[in-house]
Amino acid sequence: MKNNPVFNVIDIETWPRKFYFEHYYHHVKCTRSITVNIDIQLLLNVCKKKSVKLYPAMIYMITTAVNQIDELRTVYNEKGQLGQWDFMSPSYTVFHPEDKTFSNIWTPYDKDFSVFYHHYLDDIKKYGNVKDFMAKGNEPGNTFPVSCNPWVEFTGFNLNIYDRPDYLCPIFTFGKYHQQDNKMVIPIAAQLHHATSDGYHVGLLFDAIKKLALTAEEWIDV
Repeated sequence: MKNNPVFNVIDIETWPRKFYFEHYYHHVKCTRSITVNIDIQLLLNVCKKKSVKLYPAMIYMITTAVNQIDELRTVYNEKGQLGQWDFMSPSYTVFHPEDKTFSNIWTPYDKDFSVFYHHYLDDIKKYGNVKDFMAKGNEPGNTFPVSCNPWVEFTGFNLNIYDRPDYLCPIFTFGKYHQQDNKMVIPIAAQLHHATSDGYHVGLLFDAIKKLALTAEEWIDV
């Protein structure tokens, strides 16, 4: 596990995305949402077989996919500099059924699912019952939000951030899994800023998630 994320500042004058960034960030401010159904039949089977919780497995897949694509790790840091983190970690929601509220917890990413999973379990044990918006403090700058709406089999999902035009992080929400065409699928919605990524990168993102879901036996080892 990396302990010290590195933020690489972008020289916008030599950056290949300069003209696209300036267009979609300054002139035609544009974010977009896309929802894709992912086949998780094999993933569910492997999780059940190995007694692994689905939620952290989904978070791991999304985070792993994000970390494979530089454009999705392009953000402004606390100094207002545009750059790319060398890796990002998930900040995810935890539901409190007793009062129907939720909290945010972040867990450091690790390529090794077993390491990430046990850190997730430790964080849930320590902070899962903390009734605060940010249950685990000291969230680093290299995080992005992930949440789950397990009550809805949605086909589209959109978030609107009105007063943060500089917020470039990808935002993910996945819903209730359900049967479709003799397989179990789960909707995953991604909210992405057009200044930092295009349709090509969206394709890379969901291809990576799909591949992880279909190769769960290879990386779920706890």
